[in-house]
Amino acid sequence: MEMSELQQLAQTIIQWGALGLAFLLGVGLLILLVMYLVDTTQTTHTIRRNYPVVGRFRYLFEHLGEFFRQYFFAMDREELPFNRAERSWVYRAAKQVDATVAFGSTRPLDRDGEVIFLNSAFPTLDEDAVAPRPVTIGGDSCASPYTTSAVLNISAMSFGAISKPAVLALSSGAREAGIWLNTGEGGLSPYHLAGGADIVFQIGTAKYGVRDAQGRLDDDKLRAVTAHEQVKMVEIKMSQGAKPGKGGILPGRKVTDEIASIRGIARGHDSISPNGHIDIRSVDDLLDMIAHVRSVSGKPTGFKMVVGQTGFFTDLFQAIHSRGLDAAPDFITIDSADGGTGAAPQPLIDYVGMPLQESLPLIVDMLHEYGLRERIKVIASGKLVNPGRVAWALSVGADFCTSARGFMFALGCVQALQCNRNTCPTGITTHDRELQRGLVPEAKSKRVAAYARNLAYDVGVIAHSCGVAEPRGLQRHHVRVIEANGRSHSLAETRPVPAARPEYSGD
Repeated sequence: MEMSELQQLAQTIIQWGALGLAFLLGVGLLILLVMYLVDTTQTTHTIRRNYPVVGRFRYLFEHLGEFFRQYFFAMDREELPFNRAERSWVYRAAKQVDATVAFGSTRPLDRDGEVIFLNSAFPTLDEDAVAPRPVTIGGDSCASPYTTSAVLNISAMSFGAISKPAVLALSSGAREAGIWLNTGEGGLSPYHLAGGADIVFQIGTAKYGVRDAQGRLDDDKLRAVTAHEQVKMVEIKMSQGAKPGKGGILPGRKVTDEIASIRGIARGHDSISPNGHIDIRSVDDLLDMIAHVRSVSGKPTGFKMVVGQTGFFTDLFQAIHSRGLDAAPDFITIDSADGGTGAAPQPLIDYVGMPLQESLPLIVDMLHEYGLRERIKVIASGKLVNPGRVAWALSVGADFCTSARGFMFALGCVQALQCNRNTCPTGITTHDRELQRGLVPEAKSKRVAAYARNLAYDVGVIAHSCGVAEPRGLQRHHVRVIEANGRSHSLAETRPVPAARPEYSGD
């Protein structure tokens, strides 16, 4: 091609480029004009009416604010509900990369309510350390008691609230780590069973998966669900830390055909559970339900709730003694007011229920007072994602700990706070197939297992530093709690384990 032809081609390209640019500018100006006219004539949004076009950026910045605070402005220990330091430890543990830190801790040691552990002058040597001791739930009360040594297990997350690949990864990872997986109130799906993990089947207020057409408990369906050998226990959900007094909320856009079939509800409609069990209106009703479920299933049966009005536990424990110890629940799961959820009314998530730091020692002490501590096992739940928090719960008296959000972080959760929108960017809480592509169960299950193992190991590190051989050897005298003045007090002195009341000491 001659030089003149090249010059002519270049001029043609420039001309077309200029026309294209002019066209795009024209379209852009037309769009701005339409937006201006829409904004100035609409009556819904004051900012847009007073500041047409420009006012729209407010909503963009509001939407992006969470992202910028998380990655650019929040310090390592500032962000809520989980700060960067907490999330980073989970990510490193799940990826099995170096979890050591240098120079010094960024955790403040003068903040009221924080805990510190008391190291021994004679720590447990590596050759003297042992694995966490096994604990049996159920004992003589049921046909199939459950024994496990697992320290941290996977808390309730329903299929529906989380995606198919997330459930598959959790199931396989739980089996590999030797821990249990709670189904959540959304019923037992094939994906819970697929990985071969031990399963805790949860019965919520809507009784999804074991309900009849009227929403009542169907014994035949319960029998079929609990006939699976993997189903080791049944948990009756009374309330959830993030929304006590409110049932599960699954937006209709997340209720697919499959989820609707598993739950026994209509596709595409909001799945809103009653705010309480219609057939459990007293402590006697609760004990009747526990006995019935245990009889039908043959499995250890207990209940989960966030602690509120403590008179309930007084009435419950007295009723157990009136009926006999066989009537007691096999376990109680204590959820924290700062527990997580996919969707909850903000007044409940902000203001209702006791945090675990107060409720766990309270209920453990009451069990001791009523002579029920050996009969009823205690499971602690709520923001227990790091070794320090788990070690504290065991020291106070928990037999087991569970976490949901910790394992979500292990799956890759970035705390985008979009769990209720079906737009989760990591594929964990969405049913959008395109967004689910990034969550590969085979890879993420390894991270789930690694997180569980590394957390149990680091809880052991704390225990060994305190001079005990395994995590369940931690006691209250190993813990001090920081006061507002920066000093600390022994948990064993301020919250000593009470003796059984005389009238209950012989049971």
